[in-house]
Amino acid sequence: MATKFEDLKSLRIEDEHRGDTPREPKWSKRYIVVGFAVLVVVSLITLGYRVLEGSVPEVETARATAETGAIGGTVLNATGYIVAHHKINVNSKVTGRVKWIGVEKGDKVKEGQILVKLEDDEFRAQYLQAKGAYEAAKARYEEEQHGSRPQEIQRAQHDLDQAKAQLVDDKANLDRTKPLVQQGVFSRQQLDDAVSRYETSLQKVSSLQRTFDLTKIGPRQEEIDAARGQMIQAQGSMDYAKSQLDATEIRAPVTGTILDRTAEKGELITAQFASAAEGGPQGSVVSLADLNDLQVELDISQDDFAKLSPKQNAIVYTDAYPDKKYKGYIAQISPEANRQKATVQVKVQIDKPDSYLRPDMNATVQFLSDEKPATSQQTVSGVVVPTAAVHDADGKKIVLIDYKDHAKAREVQVIATRTNGYLVSGLTGGEDVIVSGPSDLKDGDRVKLKGTK
Repeated sequence: MATKFEDLKSLRIEDEHRGDTPREPKWSKRYIVVGFAVLVVVSLITLGYRVLEGSVPEVETARATAETGAIGGTVLNATGYIVAHHKINVNSKVTGRVKWIGVEKGDKVKEGQILVKLEDDEFRAQYLQAKGAYEAAKARYEEEQHGSRPQEIQRAQHDLDQAKAQLVDDKANLDRTKPLVQQGVFSRQQLDDAVSRYETSLQKVSSLQRTFDLTKIGPRQEEIDAARGQMIQAQGSMDYAKSQLDATEIRAPVTGTILDRTAEKGELITAQFASAAEGGPQGSVVSLADLNDLQVELDISQDDFAKLSPKQNAIVYTDAYPDKKYKGYIAQISPEANRQKATVQVKVQIDKPDSYLRPDMNATVQFLSDEKPATSQQTVSGVVVPTAAVHDADGKKIVLIDYKDHAKAREVQVIATRTNGYLVSGLTGGEDVIVSGPSDLKDGDRVKLKGTK
């Protein structure tokens, strides 16, 4: 055992031999700990940044645009719609089925031009019947008015003369018969026959004399008036039937442009009632207007109404063609205000409208001051911003601008309404105004554009 212990002892590594293997320095452990701590701090900072970045609200912006105008020339700006001064819905006077239609939307027509034809067989037959009755009544009236013809008078005279001759003959026969009866040559019966023939001839002469006199005088005035009344009545029936027949041809009442076509061939057009059901009778066939007579219809706030006066001059612009302008003037001011909207309707007549203008277009009207501006130089009259960009804050109007990823509040004053927003002062134009974002967004808050990282 002692021998084995000595052998094992000889196998131990002495300290002096350990110097052959280098030992790990103490300072290396410090660097490992410091590096690990730095990594943890960086991770925490990154995580915090991402959390904070995720809480930044997203917004949508729109570019504010400057609007120019003449210095001192405008007293009010307003927006409205172009309308035809007189728009006409062309209806039918009679009920019938469309046989032919000869216009399309946008066609230019002249006054009196045939637009639509209806089936007219029944109306034509009624007219011919009424015309025949009128001709008969007219002939009767003329007969009564002109009296008897010479031939009729001569015939009446001839009949009267013949009756008188017969009366003379019967009188002579009676005179011969009387003494012969007294002498007993003829019987009493022969005398009675002679008296009867004489009296008959006497009555006939009297009747023909009256007929002859009436023939020479002609009909009475009452008969003439009655015949004239019958003729007038027949003429009225004929004229009415003719008007019904003529109404089957629907004509343009004025020179203008077809705005809409509401009927097609084969559809039933009615003069009494219309149906909204498909296939039901229609109440009109086309609508038209004179596009050389256009106006701008505006609703002016009662607060601004005092700035306007009748016949005041104005300049008209359209959103579709902003580079074109048209002269105009106030042609009509409504005699009553709109209580619900607190506005007064004003219509501006456009001088010399062209083919660029169409009814129902958006239009902006600049009402000009009666005083001439000192210069025609153009200057910024305001900045147009979307309606959603303007907010109320402590009784003021503000807009929020996206400036270097922060919301910046700017106080503005609303000058006028535009079709695409408000005309305001307080901005220079070109700003990115916030139109969509959190309801509690305020001045100084960090923001980012929607869709960006």
